[in-house]
Amino acid sequence: MSVPEKGNSVSGSKKKNSYSKGLKKIAAYCAYQERAISEVVSKLNEIGLEEGEAEKILQTLIDQDFINEKRFVEGFVKGRFNLKRWGRIRIRQELKMREIPNHLIQEGLELLAPEDYHNTLLHLAERKWKLTNDDNLYKRKTKVVRFLVFRGFEPDLVWEVVEELGTKDAL
Repeated sequence: MSVPEKGNSVSGSKKKNSYSKGLKKIAAYCAYQERAISEVVSKLNEIGLEEGEAEKILQTLIDQDFINEKRFVEGFVKGRFNLKRWGRIRIRQELKMREIPNHLIQEGLELLAPEDYHNTLLHLAERKWKLTNDDNLYKRKTKVVRFLVFRGFEPDLVWEVVEELGTKDAL
């Protein structure tokens, strides 16, 4: 056996080794919590795998259902709405940042029940209204609106709820 052949066989085993180590590491990363494909690609780039290996690992994870963007979107939407109390606009922006296709974003946002959405908006508005101590009604409304819009709720819905709170308070 010549020296170059030995070198090739060693580098061949290194490639297998890096592929299996990379697959194991990324599988654990995906098993910990749901991930978007863009997040997995970023993690693969951090590991420093070769282009072909990273693509093979990604395809393997998709085939084995470690990565499922529809499942990711459903969990993301439910979690951000129920736990963080975010509105549709903010959730949509976050999903777009993760390079999720629009049709999946739309399907995920349709999971939010209109009644729950309105009740959450009303609850947040009432809580912020009570915590905002401003004698000027306009300033108080503005602070509450700014808070709710930052949370990702639609401005027209926010203004409806805040106007309702303002008229209740005036009575």
